[in-house]
Amino acid sequence: MALAPEQDNFLSDEFEIKIFPTKTYKMHFEDDEAQSRIYGFTDEKDAMKQAIYLALNTERFEYPAYSDNYGFESRPLIGMPMSYVLPELKRLITECLTWDSRIDSVDNFYFDVKKSTVKVKFTAHTIYGDMYAEKEVNV
Repeated sequence: MALAPEQDNFLSDEFEIKIFPTKTYKMHFEDDEAQSRIYGFTDEKDAMKQAIYLALNTERFEYPAYSDNYGFESRPLIGMPMSYVLPELKRLITECLTWDSRIDSVDNFYFDVKKSTVKVKFTAHTIYGDMYAEKEVNV
């Protein structure tokens, strides 16, 4: 004897999945972060590019206002050998970005190593299309 009444597909037609707009403030980034400005609004692809930039440039676990799932974790890479850093960068970038439900996957990683600096270029596959991004890390 079941505790709940038996129903066939009782959820199938009772709700509709909606994708809410991603409208957010538009940020204009300058080389000097003190000169960066917010003006107007942006949505969809431009908002996604901005979200990728912000997630990669926010140190994870540093700011209590953000969830522990948000941001990029660069500190564990400092002083480590490149044989460890390169695959770990791939994992950290993927982990940083795929928490966002708008990003399906991250791939096509390319690493440019110069002394203790690694520039990583990659593709983020989002619901708005493929986006190319990069991150520079000092190790």
